[in-house]
Order: sequence, then C-alpha cells, then structure tokens
Amino acid sequence: MGSSRQDGFTLIELIVAFTILSILAVMAVPLARYRVRQQKEIQLTNDLVEMRKAIDKYKDECDKNTFGPPKMDSDCYPESLEILVKGQKKASDANGKKIKFLRRIPKDPFTGDTDWGKRSDQDDPDADSWGGQNVFDVYTKTMEKAADGTPYSQW
Repeated sequence: MGSSRQDGFTLIELIVAFTILSILAVMAVPLARYRVRQQKEIQLTNDLVEMRKAIDKYKDECDKNTFGPPKMDSDCYPESLEILVKGQKKASDANGKKIKFLRRIPKDPFTGDTDWGKRSDQDDPDADSWGGQNVFDVYTKTMEKAADGTPYSQW
C-alpha cells in the first residue's frame, strides 16, 4: 500500500494567499501616505514656530536698541531670514560681535527648499507676495491643503 503524498501548494492555495497579500498591500499604502503627510505637517509646524520665535527675538533686541537705530521702514523686524542666521552686529560692542537667532534656515518639508514665503508688517495678512520692507512672518509656498481643507500657507 503506497501513499501518494504531494509537496507544495495547490493553485487554489496560491491564489488565496496572493489575494490576501494584495488586500493587505492595498490597505497599507494609504496608511503609509497618511503617516508621511502627518510627519511633514509636524515638521512644518516646528519650522514655522522656530522661525517666528527667531523673528520675535530679533524684534525684541532691536526694540532695545541693541543694534543701534533701526533702518527706515523696518519697524525693527529683520530685513531677511538670512540675517537671522548670519547675525546682526551689536552697536555697543567694539569688536563687532554678532547676535545670531537661527542656526540655519530650515527646509520646507513640502517644497524641499529653504525659500519660504515672507510677509512684511505692512503687507496684507493674507498676501502671497512680499513687500520687501522687512520679515514680519513666514509661510510655506506649497499649494497643498491639510485634511480639513486649510491651505498649509495659512498655518
């Protein structure tokens, strides 16, 4: 009496296994995309907070005349984001010591660039073009929107 034993999978078993794997993969892709977007949103929020705090610290120091008399139309806000990294000379220091407010300009997680949108304090709060007088606020230049429909540029 011989027993006939077959090794391996039948065609039905392979089809069922492949179908289950396909369903799991289809479910995982949107979850992964959501997670990537969530990480970008967290990074965007952190970058905006960091730059806005640096702008506010610059303004506080300028209001105290740390840098000497402010430039016309600047209202004591920095002229650019780069000045926050390069630093501003203290008027009272004969050695020309600079105060720096940022280590680097962060990359926008959505555009991948350090070119942020800027607004001066004389610009309209919803303006998407910069008057160039000073840097009062920053925003992302991406046209993408959050899950609630809010444009990221309004964050």
